[in-house]
Amino acid sequence: MSYRKIINDPVYGFITIDDELIYEIISHPYYQRLRRIYQMAMAQLVYPGAVHTRLHHSLGAYHLMGNALNELKSKGIAITKQEDQAAKIAILLHDIGHGPYSHALEHILNEEASHEEISLLLMQKMNKEMGGKLTMGIDIFTDSYPRKFLHQLVSGQLDVDRMDYLIRDSFFTGVSEGVIGYDRIIKMLTVHDGELVIEEKGIYSIEKFLVSRRFMYWQVYLHKTVLCAEKMLVNIIKRARFIKANAPTPALNIFLHQQLEPFKNHLDDFCKVDDHDVMAAIKIWVDSPDKILSFLCKGIVNRQLLKVKYFGSEIDEDMLREKRNLAMAAYKISEEESGYLVFTGEAANKTYSPEDEHISILFKDQTIRDISEVDNALINQTLFGTAKKFYICFPEIELL
Repeated sequence: MSYRKIINDPVYGFITIDDELIYEIISHPYYQRLRRIYQMAMAQLVYPGAVHTRLHHSLGAYHLMGNALNELKSKGIAITKQEDQAAKIAILLHDIGHGPYSHALEHILNEEASHEEISLLLMQKMNKEMGGKLTMGIDIFTDSYPRKFLHQLVSGQLDVDRMDYLIRDSFFTGVSEGVIGYDRIIKMLTVHDGELVIEEKGIYSIEKFLVSRRFMYWQVYLHKTVLCAEKMLVNIIKRARFIKANAPTPALNIFLHQQLEPFKNHLDDFCKVDDHDVMAAIKIWVDSPDKILSFLCKGIVNRQLLKVKYFGSEIDEDMLREKRNLAMAAYKISEEESGYLVFTGEAANKTYSPEDEHISILFKDQTIRDISEVDNALINQTLFGTAKKFYICFPEIELL
């Protein structure tokens, strides 16, 4: 009797789990922890519906991976049952190493390892528990498996990870600019010389995919209020660490106040920390005697955020000095403390970079060209490179 479970997903409908090993992975405590980590960190303060989690996203990416593999097999590309399972394992676990509030606190709460490095450590630990059954999936994840297109489906310019987060984040935020024709893109996938390519008929869907990604970055991921809230969150952790504030959970205290080298010895502690721990700490620190920590935490809890302005060029030092002087006078704080409330930075967005990895188009005559080189390409030199905006965050002293 075959194994079968179904999960009702708001974006794709029913997602089928027809593999006992896959279900064992989903049931693992390391994976279930993803229920308690928001996919979009503080974006919910701008888009109230953006409360979906990393678990939602990884299940969606798993679903798209299954569709992509079936499409490739239907075109005569040989994919063994073991490779099929391993690619699904790789995408299912690709984000398992994310910490609280995902990218917002990466390298802040934990300074020792990236989420990709932690994902690999957790995969390796789970692989030992499961008798080596995840080995091929790990090889695909790390791009050490010889069939490169399988890794490209997990991590590349057209991976199913990006497809899912665009369509899912668009769905939960209500931002229609992120809607992409993911089903048509998958239908146009094929393999040429061992690498993932797009059939000529899919050019316009790919261009829409790239432009939608650009729009979503400026309108959602790098929205100035979202960015400001996430920088406030970063400063909360930095201030709590500086004044040695006590957190309500032992695991969070470890990551605030202890050295974590080697990090692999703290994997279980890491997996005990999620968004709930951080928010519980913030709610407690609202009443901190430290006025900086209290100010920032009240701002997050009550959505009384710093004001933020974007500029096309670097922030003038005189403006920064003026805002810091105002904060120092209004709140009776030191120059060092004013840096937590008045600060600058830059936000960057890249539409398409052939230096990272090409999106290759397969034409009917079997020639291959980069998408930027096709006739009348929308993705041309004007959209290459990185677009930057510069910002300053500060309290609205004038309104006090």
